[in-house]
Amino acid sequence: MDPLGEEKKSGSTLLTVVIAFVANFLVAGSKTVAALITGSASMTAEAAHSWADTGNQVFLFLAERKSAKKRDKSHPLGYGREAYVWSMFAAFGLFTAGAVVSIMHGIQQLVTPEPAGEFLVAYIVLAVAFVLEGISFAQAFRQTRRTARELERHTLEQVLISSDPTLRAVFAEDAAALIGLVLAFLGVLLHQLTGSAVPDAVGSIAVGFLLAVVAVVLIDRNRRFLVGQGVTADIEQSMGRRLLEHPGIERITYLHLEFVGPRKLYLVAAVDLRGDRPEHEVAVALRRIERELEDHETVEEALLTLATPDEPALGFRTEGSTVRS
Repeated sequence: MDPLGEEKKSGSTLLTVVIAFVANFLVAGSKTVAALITGSASMTAEAAHSWADTGNQVFLFLAERKSAKKRDKSHPLGYGREAYVWSMFAAFGLFTAGAVVSIMHGIQQLVTPEPAGEFLVAYIVLAVAFVLEGISFAQAFRQTRRTARELERHTLEQVLISSDPTLRAVFAEDAAALIGLVLAFLGVLLHQLTGSAVPDAVGSIAVGFLLAVVAVVLIDRNRRFLVGQGVTADIEQSMGRRLLEHPGIERITYLHLEFVGPRKLYLVAAVDLRGDRPEHEVAVALRRIERELEDHETVEEALLTLATPDEPALGFRTEGSTVRS
């Protein structure tokens, strides 16, 4: 098992975003029509939710495209953090266009309730929406579960700690969409059975709070990566072993790894080279090893310095044992 495996795979993320966009666009249009016909508060909340999700997929698409640009002189650590910026915009969009609108509309319905009708239309649209959202969620779930299994993690754990903000956003938004559809169904059903608009309005408010929670979680995760998210212990161990496997490195006394984008790491290490070489040869050797490390697709930039003899070596666990570098 290679913990860096999670940082190697991004090819299907763009497909996941495209599928989510198509599904949300179709769902948003059908919910809007149903909300206009039925006058249901829950359907109106769901329509706002789906339009917010549709707009968010545009931000997530930009996140994938812009973060993939190669580094240059103006961005020596690459453009990877663009993904967290645009994903942050998507999370704010979910909060404002989805959560706030749904809660406000629900409160408005409680204060000045309006009658609803044509409930069959709402049920049909909710059923179709559940199928379309389910297709989108299934794609995100398969991609996340596959990676989680390879890294021996739980699927939800992988969603939270993954460096891929677009996949996390699609997974969370689609999961919230499915739960929201259930809440909307209950609101419409209780409205029909009781003749009261209160359950429908409460359903709208519940959908809004659900979206608010998801948005806050996504905002927090993007904030963490923007300010400099460190790696998990298994990735640090894997990279430490990778360094020690290099024939020119004898031991490591310092290792710093930081995400600078989805599947991209900034590496700083203090190492002791094998043998006793002249100063000019040491400089050449360090630069060569740095370039070799950067050939690995997950390392955006590597910076190596020499360790002093008095610095203790770091230990990295191998198969069944701990090795002191």
